[in-house]
Parts: sequence; structure tokens; C-alpha cells
Amino acid sequence: MSKIAFFMPSFAGGGAERVALTLAAAFSSLGHQVDFVVTSFEGDLISSVPPTCKIVDLHAHRMIASIPGLGKYLRVDQPDALIAVPDMANLIAIWGKILAGSPVRLLIGNHIQLSMLTRTSPKLQEKLYPYLLRLFYRFADSIVAISQGAAEDFRRVTGIPADRISVIYNSFPVQQILQSSQQEVKHSWYAQGEPPVILAAGRLSIQKDYPTLLRAFALVRKRREVRLIFLGQGDQYPRLNALARQLGIAMDTAFLGFVINPFAYMARSSVFVLSSIFEGFGNVLVEAMACGTQVVSTDCPSGPREILDNGRFGRLSPPSDPEMLATAIEAALDDPLPVDLLWKRANDFSVEKAAKAYLKVLGMTGDDH
Repeated sequence: MSKIAFFMPSFAGGGAERVALTLAAAFSSLGHQVDFVVTSFEGDLISSVPPTCKIVDLHAHRMIASIPGLGKYLRVDQPDALIAVPDMANLIAIWGKILAGSPVRLLIGNHIQLSMLTRTSPKLQEKLYPYLLRLFYRFADSIVAISQGAAEDFRRVTGIPADRISVIYNSFPVQQILQSSQQEVKHSWYAQGEPPVILAAGRLSIQKDYPTLLRAFALVRKRREVRLIFLGQGDQYPRLNALARQLGIAMDTAFLGFVINPFAYMARSSVFVLSSIFEGFGNVLVEAMACGTQVVSTDCPSGPREILDNGRFGRLSPPSDPEMLATAIEAALDDPLPVDLLWKRANDFSVEKAAKAYLKVLGMTGDDH
């Protein structure tokens, strides 16, 4: 049995953190011991931590302040492998390994379109991140990107050789998602006989480009009765709320904040929309398909085109184009794809497949352990 540790800032409700929890459960089921080493023990996903996993709280107020604690953990607990999640945890994990002088096999990940992140982020540390990573990546044993597009962008921005980067698509417990999707939703818009609901889920951030979705929805709303729900929190809420009022769609638009079970909303919505200007993968598209929901996505870099197989499993629309996005939404409403097709595609991203791929990259194949 090997000991695999995940290093994360917290159990915040992001896509990378959800995938880490899913992988942890899979590693445990395969007989590995799993630890979560967190900067601080907080976040909406605490209740989702598998009971077989140990939690190590470093009690640090900032991620960079957790380096000494992480180094001590690596020296004392001596895990066989360390996986950093999400991207901004990569450097901290590297520095913790250097400080500890640990032989731990370190896997760092690329979960985002790095060129777009550095271009759009106001944070200095995110702008410096590619340059620092170029200096220190040699201390990592494995680098995994979550889509081919993200891998190519990561290589281009950091200068890290392509042969150092593996691609492993994110994984999803499809049966668990399907089970969770059966839970009741009490929102009145999902009552029988109500107009179709269009759903978006994710941080209310610039990256998700929800103004484009609001404008597209306004165009659809002019032609038919339909409603729009957003799941997620973020600093763009005041701007988005104001834009909904300005467009005259506030009465048909709802911002519900973070919900622990978005799948119940996905299953009851007619169309799920991802309107991002960039992604690393686009987890919510697979999750929505697992719920049997029609999906529409911007053809942004990177992930959606790979997930939807060039539009075979859902409509693709140019980024930042409300008219084309409205057309794609209406096409999904009027000519839905077979639900069985969506379920089949969701199952292509199985947890078992991804877990085995990660163990292979870490040199921990099932045959050896």
C-alpha cells in the first residue's frame, strides 16, 4: 500500500478540488492510503471528503505560509507521492519538497488555460507564476494537464518540454452524479408546467463571461418563455445583477449562490450553458451530460471542443458572441440530442480510467501495489 497526499489550500468548492476528492476515493478503493494536507481546514466540500482519508490541517493564514508545515509533513509522514491542487498550489508544493529534502514523487497539474489566466488576472502572483514555474519545474517528477489544448498552451507559456507533460482528462463518478441528481429541488421554477430553465454553474468571475450569457438569454427571452438560473458565488455578482435589470430580464433570472448539489438542478434544467472565454477542461459539461441535460458551450480554449467531440455531443458557439450563443441555446431547446448519447459520453470520463492513469504517471501501477 502506498501513501498518496493531496496538497490543497482548502476544501473550497472548485472543479479541481472536486476532482481531487473523486480521485482520492478511487485511490482508497484501490488500496492506497490518502492524506489531504490543507493550508486551512475550511470550505464547502469538507463534507465530501472520503471517510477513509486523513486530513492534515497546516493552520496557515495564506498558502505561502504553509511551506514550513508542508515541509515538516513530508519529512515526518513521508508520503510516496504528493499531488498539488489547484495550479497555484504547484509552486508551494515544489518549495515544500525542496525545504524538506524529500524524495516524494511530486505531481503538479495544469487545470487552466494558463496564457488567458495570466493575461486577465489582476493578481501579481498569477502573472509571475509561469516564470517561477519555468525556474522550478525540474523539482516536479510529473506534470499533468487536463486537456490537449491546456497542455499545448502550458508548454508554450512556460517553455516546459512537451515530453514532460502528460494529458489525463478529469474524471467523474457518473453513477453518483446520477444518484445525486434525483434529489428534490424546491425552487418554484422547476414545478411542473413552468417554462424551461437554462442553467449555468461556476464562479461569478470574468473568466465565465456571464454578461454574454445574460445578453444571449435576453435574445432568447424575446422569442419564447424561458428562465435563467446561476449557481455559484463571485465578485462579479453586482455587475451581473445590474446587467440583468438593464436588459429587462431580472424577473426571469435567479442567482442562487453556491449549492452543495448542483446535479439536482442540472437534471431538471432544459439546457446547461458554459459561456467561458477560457477553461482548462470544463467539468460542468461532463456533469450536465451525466445528468442527461442538453449542453451548450462556447468553443473557448481549451476543453469544451474535446469534451463535446467537435459538437457531436453538444452545441459549440464562438466565445463572446451573444447572438450565436442564443441560436445554440434555441437549437438545444428545439432539437435535443438523445439522452443515452449524453450518458454514454459522460461515461468516457470514468474515475477508474483516470485513477489508473494517475497511478501510472506516478509509477504506482496496479501490478506493483
